[in-house]
Amino acid sequence: MSYERYSLSGFKLLPTVVKNLLIINLICYVATLSLESTFRIDLTNLFGLHYFKSDLFRIYQFVTYMFFHATFQHILWNMFALWMFGYLLENVWGPKRFLTYYMVTGIGAGIIQTAVNYWHFSGYEAAALAYSSAPSPDAFVAFVKTCPPRSQEILDQMNALLAQWQNSLSDVHYQRQSVIYIYDLIKQQMDISTIGASGAVFGILLAFGMMFPNMLVFIYFLFPIKAKWLVIAYGAWEVYLGISNNPSDNIAHFAHLGGMIFGFFMILYWKRNAKF
Repeated sequence: MSYERYSLSGFKLLPTVVKNLLIINLICYVATLSLESTFRIDLTNLFGLHYFKSDLFRIYQFVTYMFFHATFQHILWNMFALWMFGYLLENVWGPKRFLTYYMVTGIGAGIIQTAVNYWHFSGYEAAALAYSSAPSPDAFVAFVKTCPPRSQEILDQMNALLAQWQNSLSDVHYQRQSVIYIYDLIKQQMDISTIGASGAVFGILLAFGMMFPNMLVFIYFLFPIKAKWLVIAYGAWEVYLGISNNPSDNIAHFAHLGGMIFGFFMILYWKRNAKF
């Protein structure tokens, strides 16, 4: 059994596009922390990708969202993966093609995430419409479980309303108030932003697996695995996590898959047009 081997001779360990992407992401991360702590300005509300029915949505967010991150761990792993898999691709493809691929997969990830959100929110809106025609405490509890509030304070307010309502089931006031809460929950979910370079990074991982399928990648620097199997494993895991739809999971798994999907078809397009 043989494995592909590649020499770093003539290659840059930190090529131009990868280097500048690392710098831009780091600047955005520091700016997010600084402006939030000093001026209470939330850059993720401005530049994170929001659902298109949210009041916070702007079309440019399909580009800007991929340069902002929530935590140090979030940006650390994304930037490490960008360098680990991206520097070799940029050396092989050149800066122009690599940057094009990065941006297309990142934007594509945002498009897929928006499409998945549309499916989710269409279901929420249909359920809210059905609820408003026949509100009840049991139906209220069921809806809140599927579309949970963003803070403990709001949950406490809902529980207080529910307790009062159960003592006076025929009171129209509580019915109307519960309908308001239901639509507020949907709006809160729509206002949640998607941020991070993960979609583009998963696109790069897909390209790495297609370009160098037999190259060994060391998981945690200890366990060797061929790139093609790593890509398949990651893709399958993201499908599972996306379908399981755990409400406490704040990771945009379908955005990851979107980056891989757009990357796959882009590479196929290049191959068919003899540009690979």
